[in-house]
Amino acid sequence: MKKRVAVIGAGPSGLAQLRAFQSAQAKGAEIPEVVCFEKQSNWGGLWNYTWRTGLDEHGEPVHGSMYRYLWSNGPKEGLEFADYSFEEHFGKQIASYPPRAVLFDYIEGRVKKAGVRDWIRFSSTIRMVRYNNDKGNFTVTVHDLKKDSMYDEEFDHVIVASGHFSTPSVPEYPGFDIFHGRVMHAHDFRDAREFTGKNLLLLGSSYSAEDVGSQCWKYGAKSITVAYRNAPMGFAWPDNWQEVPALVRMDEDTAYFKDGTSKKIDAVILCTGYKHHFPYLPDDLRLKTANRLAAADLYKGVAWVHNPKLFYIGMQDQWFTFNMFDAQAWWVRDAIMGRISIPSDKNVLLQDVVDRVAGEDAGQDAHDAIHYQGDYVKELIAETDYPSIDVDGACEAFFEWKEHKKKDVMAFRDNAYKSVITGTMAPVHHTPWKNALEDSMESYLEN
Repeated sequence: MKKRVAVIGAGPSGLAQLRAFQSAQAKGAEIPEVVCFEKQSNWGGLWNYTWRTGLDEHGEPVHGSMYRYLWSNGPKEGLEFADYSFEEHFGKQIASYPPRAVLFDYIEGRVKKAGVRDWIRFSSTIRMVRYNNDKGNFTVTVHDLKKDSMYDEEFDHVIVASGHFSTPSVPEYPGFDIFHGRVMHAHDFRDAREFTGKNLLLLGSSYSAEDVGSQCWKYGAKSITVAYRNAPMGFAWPDNWQEVPALVRMDEDTAYFKDGTSKKIDAVILCTGYKHHFPYLPDDLRLKTANRLAAADLYKGVAWVHNPKLFYIGMQDQWFTFNMFDAQAWWVRDAIMGRISIPSDKNVLLQDVVDRVAGEDAGQDAHDAIHYQGDYVKELIAETDYPSIDVDGACEAFFEWKEHKKKDVMAFRDNAYKSVITGTMAPVHHTPWKNALEDSMESYLEN
């Protein structure tokens, strides 16, 4: 009997896993039967943009946190697929910070070329995964949302690739219940034009706050106030943007902060992060981890230490994204196909986790963190046949990006970098980011 492998999710992580198996098959290897389950009606995960918020047409929580006018907040040269360059996809080199429609097209191009769409069951959400001790396999309970019917299937391995940026972490503050304006999480943010002319309060001090705030500034918000708990982001913000210490409370129209100041506010956006949330996994299979570079309980960052027949892809906090998911997916494929052996001694697996956490904790700053994750990607690639990639070159692009943001956080996307796959320099985009109000692929590729 052929092994059967279930992949949960057809976003960048799940699609990386399908491409990994297809790559082995294309080289003549016999691969397991791979079935991917995707609760949305199309692939792309977070990059599959929807206007919907809250619940979808089937009553399922909306997966997407993607908004109109989102542009990549890091250089594409840090996420390029080693086996499918931007130049191969678009027929030319493109600028370094693509909008969402362009990145979706790129992600889709590779899996269309690989011909793996038939491996995916769309509009199919997972209700439960159970491990069968007697058989040494898993029973996966699937809900076919279009037919509204449930069924069970058995698999030898399960790969969780459902992401961790779709279930919002939503805090409560005194006065939210009496505030007259809108309170929402960034997960439900769709269109910055909703906040044109408004005084906006953002809670948080990481990438969501930076980017959602920048979008709203670009599309004409009257003012942006960002309240931080621990430390401000500290960029040289525009004149109508301020960072203040933590929010203490609100009343009908005013926010009050820890430093004693206050501000009249029209709307609040919670940029307070996301939970690793797997309601379909029982306690013995469910990853519980902070959002960090060394995720808990995962050998090599992917194999569940308590049952290494279960794998997780893309569960780390991320500097590297698509190419790290690839490195993980190729490694998981080889573990499942018997090309890589996972130690049978659980203590060895647990020690690997301890060592990775210690390695991350030893870092002092973002520079160290980027190197740490780059070294992790190199480690996995070295153990598989994933095409060689200049990880150090990608790290350099990230370091340049950090400097460009320090110099001008509203203009960092106007810079260009060299591809670590083809060695070609990206062109500078035809319009400065702050003036580019149209985010369609046609508009972006007009060079």
